[in-house]
Amino acid sequence: MGVGENIRWIREKRRLTQAYVAEQAGISQSMLCQIERGTKNPSLQVGKEIANVLGCELECLLELNKLHK
Repeated sequence: MGVGENIRWIREKRRLTQAYVAEQAGISQSMLCQIERGTKNPSLQVGKEIANVLGCELECLLELNKLHK
Protein backbone atom coordinates (compact mmCIF):
# COMPACT_ATOMS: atom_id res chain seq x y z
CA MET A 1 0.00 0.00 0.00
CA GLY A 2 1.10 3.54 -0.69
CA VAL A 3 1.17 6.46 1.70
CA GLY A 4 -2.17 7.78 0.41
CA GLU A 5 -3.91 4.44 0.86
CA ASN A 6 -2.48 4.19 4.36
CA ILE A 7 -3.73 7.66 5.24
CA ARG A 8 -7.21 6.77 4.00
CA TRP A 9 -7.20 3.44 5.86
CA ILE A 10 -6.25 5.06 9.18
CA ARG A 11 -8.62 8.00 8.64
CA GLU A 12 -11.56 5.72 7.96
CA LYS A 13 -10.64 3.40 10.83
CA ARG A 14 -10.75 6.41 13.16
CA ARG A 15 -13.99 7.60 11.53
CA LEU A 16 -12.57 10.97 10.54
CA THR A 17 -13.70 12.91 7.49
CA GLN A 18 -11.38 14.19 4.81
CA ALA A 19 -12.56 17.71 5.60
CA TYR A 20 -11.62 17.38 9.28
CA VAL A 21 -8.18 15.88 8.65
CA ALA A 22 -7.38 18.40 5.93
CA GLU A 23 -8.45 21.36 8.07
CA GLN A 24 -6.47 20.16 11.08
CA ALA A 25 -3.40 19.48 8.90
CA GLY A 26 -3.61 22.91 7.26
CA ILE A 27 -4.27 21.69 3.71
CA SER A 28 -7.30 21.71 1.42
CA GLN A 29 -9.66 18.78 1.25
CA SER A 30 -8.93 18.45 -2.46
CA MET A 31 -5.21 18.13 -1.70
CA LEU A 32 -5.90 15.39 0.85
CA CYS A 33 -8.14 13.65 -1.69
CA GLN A 34 -5.32 13.73 -4.25
CA ILE A 35 -2.86 12.37 -1.68
CA GLU A 36 -5.23 9.54 -0.76
CA ARG A 37 -5.75 8.67 -4.45
CA GLY A 38 -2.01 8.64 -5.03
CA THR A 39 -1.97 11.45 -7.60
CA LYS A 40 0.07 13.69 -5.27
CA ASN A 41 2.67 12.91 -2.65
CA PRO A 42 2.68 14.92 0.56
CA SER A 43 5.74 16.91 1.52
CA LEU A 44 7.53 15.76 4.64
CA GLN A 45 5.93 18.58 6.65
CA VAL A 46 2.43 17.80 5.38
CA GLY A 47 2.99 14.11 6.07
CA LYS A 48 3.97 14.94 9.64
CA GLU A 49 0.88 17.14 10.08
CA ILE A 50 -1.43 14.43 8.73
CA ALA A 51 0.19 11.80 10.95
CA ASN A 52 -0.26 14.09 13.94
CA VAL A 53 -3.96 14.57 13.18
CA LEU A 54 -4.38 10.80 12.75
CA GLY A 55 -2.60 10.17 16.05
CA CYS A 56 0.28 8.16 14.65
CA GLU A 57 3.94 8.54 13.75
CA LEU A 58 4.97 9.44 10.19
CA GLU A 59 6.62 6.01 9.89
CA CYS A 60 3.22 4.42 10.46
CA LEU A 61 1.99 5.96 7.21
CA LEU A 62 4.91 4.39 5.37
CA GLU A 63 4.75 0.89 6.90
CA LEU A 64 1.06 0.29 7.49
CA ASN A 65 0.92 -2.71 5.16
CA LYS A 66 2.16 -4.76 8.13
CA LEU A 67 -1.01 -3.84 10.02
CA HIS A 68 -3.35 -4.87 7.20
CA LYS A 69 -2.42 -8.54 7.46
